[in-house]
Amino acid sequence: MQRDRAASRRQQGFTLVELMVVVLITAILAAVAVPLYKQQVRKSRRTEARTAILDLASREERMFSTRNSYAPNPATLATDLGYATLPVTVGSGYYQLNVVATATTFVAQAIPITADQQADSQCQLFQVDNVGRQSTNSAPDGSGTDTTSTCW
Repeated sequence: MQRDRAASRRQQGFTLVELMVVVLITAILAAVAVPLYKQQVRKSRRTEARTAILDLASREERMFSTRNSYAPNPATLATDLGYATLPVTVGSGYYQLNVVATATTFVAQAIPITADQQADSQCQLFQVDNVGRQSTNSAPDGSGTDTTSTCW
C-alpha cells in the first residue's frame, strides 16, 4: 500500500528535467522561426515597393505619351505625376519613391527608409528606367551586388 502512495506522488507532476527539455525545444524552435518570419515580412514589403515603382514608371510613360517629355518642367514634376512632392513615401511607410528625369530619360527608384527594411541585405534599391529595365541592388547607393534575379 505504501508503494502505491509513493508511486502516485511521483506521477502527479513534471520533473525539472522534463520542464527544461520543453523549454530548450521551444527556444530552438523560436530561434529558427523568428528570423524566417522576419524574412517573409521583408519580402512582402518588397512587393509593395515594386508595385509602387512600376506605378510611378507608368505615370512617367503616360506623361511622355501626352507631352513628349519625361520632365517637361522639373519644378512641377511631382504634381505632373500626381504626387504632392517627391520623394514620396510608399503605402505603409517602408520605402520612399523618387525619380530622376530629363526630357528623354528617367530612372525611378524605391529606397528603404525604415531600419527593419534596411536590414534586408538582398534588396536595398529597386530601379526602373525609361526602357523598362528593372534592377535591384544590395546597397541603397547602388554600389553593392546586382540582385535583380532574386528580388524582382
